Amino acid sequence: MTPDALAALHALCFPARPWSAAELAALLDQDGVICVAQDTGFALARVTLDEAELLTIAVAPSAQGKGLGAALLEQLALELRTRSVAKLFLEVATDNAPARALYARAGFAEVGRRRGYYPRQAAPAVDALVLALTLGA
Repeated sequence: MTPDALAALHALCFPARPWSAAELAALLDQDGVICVAQDTGFALARVTLDEAELLTIAVAPSAQGKGLGAALLEQLALELRTRSVAKLFLEVATDNAPARALYARAGFAEVGRRRGYYPRQAAPAVDALVLALTLGA
């Protein structure tokens, strides 16, 4: 997918703060950044030594609930294993039940919490859970 296509998809999924094509292009140009994509979704991660961070995962609203998020996570995990990555980390808002369920099914475990990390419009900020998945690399 091109940065423009990634940005359009990200905007569908995260209208409050979508990433621009320029931001995504800059990320993709960085060493250690991996993007796995299908027509209606993508996952972006950054590798540092034997760890990686899931920067974002986006699945078009029309494709949500059909297993694409799980497939993207598995595809990403396979790619990370080929790079000898042992752990994949991510942050997820405590109020994002669908994402938390996806990550729980994928085997992620809570390893930390960032209090008040995600701002909310006209509501108090919510905590971010820091989750990790051991990849066995």
